[in-house]
Amino acid sequence: MKVGVRADAVGGLARAAELLLDGRGVVVGWPGTAERLLGYAASEVVGRPAVGLLVSDNGVRVSELVQRCRADGGWSGVVSVRHADGRPTPVEVRVVRLPEETGQASWLVSAADAALSAVWGLGPAVLAQLPVRSPVGLAVVDAELRCVWSNAALEHFGGGTAAERLGRRLAEIQPGLNAEVLEMYMRRVLHSGEPVVGLEHVGRTRSDPHRDHAHVMSFVRIDDDLGHPLGVCYSVFDTTDRYRAQQRLALLGRASEQIGRSLDVGSTAQDLADVAVPELADCVVVDLLESAATGAEPVPRRAGDGPGERLLRLGRRGAYAQGADTAVGYDATSPLWQVLADGRSRRTAHLDSEAAWWAGGILTGGASRPHTAMVVPLLARGTALGVATFIRAQNDEPFDEEDLRLAEELVARAAVCLDNARRYAREHTAALVLQRSLLPHGMPAQQAVQAAAHYRPGDELSALGGDWYDVIPLSGARVALVVGEVPGHGIEAVAAMGQLRTAVRTLADLDLPPEEVLAHLDDLITQAAREEQTGGAGGHQVGGRGAAGATGASCLYVIYDPVSLRCVMASAGHPTPAIITPGAAPGFPDLPQGPALGIGGLPFESIELTLAEGSVLALYTDGLIDEPDAGRDGLRRALAAPGLSLEHLCRHVVDELAPARPLTDDAVLLLARTRGLDAGHVASWDLPSDPAVVAQARNMATRQLIVWGREDLTDTTELVVSELVTNAIRHATGPIQLRLILEHTLICEVFDASNSAPHLRHPRTADEGGRGLFLISQVTRRWGTRYTGDGKIIWAEQPLDHDALDFGTAGTAMET
Repeated sequence: MKVGVRADAVGGLARAAELLLDGRGVVVGWPGTAERLLGYAASEVVGRPAVGLLVSDNGVRVSELVQRCRADGGWSGVVSVRHADGRPTPVEVRVVRLPEETGQASWLVSAADAALSAVWGLGPAVLAQLPVRSPVGLAVVDAELRCVWSNAALEHFGGGTAAERLGRRLAEIQPGLNAEVLEMYMRRVLHSGEPVVGLEHVGRTRSDPHRDHAHVMSFVRIDDDLGHPLGVCYSVFDTTDRYRAQQRLALLGRASEQIGRSLDVGSTAQDLADVAVPELADCVVVDLLESAATGAEPVPRRAGDGPGERLLRLGRRGAYAQGADTAVGYDATSPLWQVLADGRSRRTAHLDSEAAWWAGGILTGGASRPHTAMVVPLLARGTALGVATFIRAQNDEPFDEEDLRLAEELVARAAVCLDNARRYAREHTAALVLQRSLLPHGMPAQQAVQAAAHYRPGDELSALGGDWYDVIPLSGARVALVVGEVPGHGIEAVAAMGQLRTAVRTLADLDLPPEEVLAHLDDLITQAAREEQTGGAGGHQVGGRGAAGATGASCLYVIYDPVSLRCVMASAGHPTPAIITPGAAPGFPDLPQGPALGIGGLPFESIELTLAEGSVLALYTDGLIDEPDAGRDGLRRALAAPGLSLEHLCRHVVDELAPARPLTDDAVLLLARTRGLDAGHVASWDLPSDPAVVAQARNMATRQLIVWGREDLTDTTELVVSELVTNAIRHATGPIQLRLILEHTLICEVFDASNSAPHLRHPRTADEGGRGLFLISQVTRRWGTRYTGDGKIIWAEQPLDHDALDFGTAGTAMET
């Protein structure tokens, strides 16, 4: 801080001096300031009695002045001194006896122009009080760094009184203080003359050995009249309050950065413990109510409630903390339960060894016994989620009110983050349950392919995405393989994916070809988007995007027939599948890329392939490959790994191409190894359009069941064959074909050349016909119609009592 002083005042201050006298009153030291004050050169005064300078009529008898100095050890007042030019000059003086150790000088005389004192009102006597009464600690050390003077303010920093400091060095005055560093600065100032100002120092003093104190120190060299160094004057100013405030602000700043970096309850609790140790406490444990830890709503507690639900220790830091991610118990009288009930913090400055705080085993023990503790509730929206306990054992400073306020502020910030994490965990769990319910829970029983799938979400934080896959059994022992992707992440993408997957399964039941399935999906999404833009039928939109959120989705639809080994596929903006033919390298068919769903544009096209038995189809989403060309090369290499089962190959490919999260997108891989249905499990007959052939058809079907060893299905099969063949003869024209397929069910199919669909009727009692399809629906598992290029097929499936053949399938895996 700079203080402005008038120029004339500065010139006046120069008219002050200090001179030294021996025990007889003879002048032994006459500095230049004395010459400027009275006009005498040192050679004119040194060695002569000082009383010779006094004017006899100055109002003070010289003999009385000498007697007072000897009797009282000093004197102060105004005397008249003869100036060198002969005129009398009023001078205010202060005479002080010096210690015997100072040598031949016995008296110190401070002299100042009395006229200046009258103007300022500050004479030497008054000025001499300033260092004594100053709140800043001041001390002077000699060239050996031993104390020769200190003021009263320095006593507050410890080290004894001014008299006790005399002749001692800093390490003797303040044991434990970093005296070596401070004396290094003193020597530097003593040798260079350059002052050191504003040196910050933190340590413990003798007056308060249990707490760190901060000081700002300055060092200035003291010279004699000839410029020779005599010693160092240093000042000490206590900045402990400011230092601690800065520490608290720094700790709160770190807390803002570190607490709540993730939306995980356990990680957030651990963040609180990590931030508070060791700056605030030696040990911190964070215990949450089990309901809060699992995302549920905690039940508010009232005063007097005993221990209720369990507490889970999710955060701990410090050598004394025990237990992690485990249930902890506390005695019913523990202050912890009181804190949970009334939401008020508890602080104990001094603990005894039997304190109830430790019931339940907070500590593991150690060399130092805990001596002070605080318990602070984790409050969110007025409800306690748990408690944080702060302990000191190695740090011997007890917790005070400032520490408690700091702990409460840290815990308050953590409680908000914990509540957010808890609510996120609850919503995230619900969303995951929804997503898992919408994805396959395994592979359905079918003989067409052996399948394995793996799903890896790209968003590690939410683990929610819009990618999906499906394996759908179709009529005639065929199977549909589906992989799709809805853009975006989160609950809306999951909901849109669920609606899209449901629509695909519904369309699959209609036995439509792949290009028609995609066309219907495109119409569905386009219509949903149109309704969303217009506000829906009621003029407004009620929550969520629904199917409109699937705009821009992609889908690959594949149908494989194990009887003919034919494969038909179509794509709506989806990557082309890879095909691994036995004995050949993986390749990619020339599949036309139709537009994404809901975008509009060119119609969808399909291609038909014949696959060798044992071929592997690899359907995937674009999250598995970053770039089409380089990604395809990587996929080829990963799929070519030898000697792996289908499940291990599926996981291997995902690990190779999407090894870590977060990914740029979700990744799904569906592998299907084709099977061919043995010719012995298929029987077909061409029949003329003649009513007399119905009995012949029943007999041929019965003989085939005997060959297969399934005589138990004879009665039902005869009924189904009779009704289906009779309907074809009665309502259709052209050739008729009957086919039986035995896999995990018995399938009966009748082909005719008509495109008219049969309808299930519920005949009245008096009706003579119309019961055929009604009877079939009662005795079979399911039935339906699918259309071909030159007619239709009516089919019905019968369940077998047990699986006569081994038609096992691989599994599915989903990462979260």
